Amino acid sequence: MSKQWNPDGIFDVLASKESRRILAAASVRPLSAKEFEQICDASLPTIYRRIAVLVEYDLLSEEQVVDPDHEQSKQYITDLKELNVKIEDGEFSVNLEIEKDTVDKFGELFRDLGEGHRKSATTDFPDVPSKSPTEK
Repeated sequence: MSKQWNPDGIFDVLASKESRRILAAASVRPLSAKEFEQICDASLPTIYRRIAVLVEYDLLSEEQVVDPDHEQSKQYITDLKELNVKIEDGEFSVNLEIEKDTVDKFGELFRDLGEGHRKSATTDFPDVPSKSPTEK
């Protein structure tokens, strides 16, 4: 999956040392916010702010996990596979290559449908028609 983003927004997100460290660490394995806190040597509130921005830009996904004591927690993994910056005709463009598994895509589809975001749901599934069979 590929998305076009405003270069200023992506540059702002990636300008943060903590955001870059979170993405690098989350590319190895899913990690908790507490683990990011140690890796980044930053406060937990700072880590949660960075996580929120990274999730908003689809660079990080969150998943609920249950530990052996049946305690639930969240872990995060990066969806970013590649970032390309293009300069052409006096303009910058940023293309992010994001990879999500089918379970993530269906979860987003149902969440978007529940929130009434039909357009974004069909963007993730191009083979699903945007109109119902009865619409013309």
